[in-house]
Amino acid sequence: MNIDNAKSQMRKGMLEYCVLLLLRQRPSYASDIILQLKEARLLVVEGTLYPLLTRLKNDGLLSYVWQESTQGPPRKYYALTEMGEQFLSGLDAAWNEISLTVNHLKSLELGITI
Repeated sequence: MNIDNAKSQMRKGMLEYCVLLLLRQRPSYASDIILQLKEARLLVVEGTLYPLLTRLKNDGLLSYVWQESTQGPPRKYYALTEMGEQFLSGLDAAWNEISLTVNHLKSLELGITI
């Protein structure tokens, strides 16, 4: 078993959630999303992010507006829709459940009672 492959699969599973968390804070364009993910130590390339943003938009979870840029062409700023907010709330609940499960199992390993 390759640990790098396992880590990659875990990151892919979390990417959608992480992108939606960022967009909950404020509308952003793709390059800004990539930078924020990098600052959080989740490395993503444009070739991975753009298809995800398109899918989320097509699913009704995101909307976008074009805004003029002082540094080049207009930028597409993505934002959560109301449906996206509801979906993200569901992901929050799922993440909390998963986190509790993993922390419980890790505590058993260490002999700690939570």
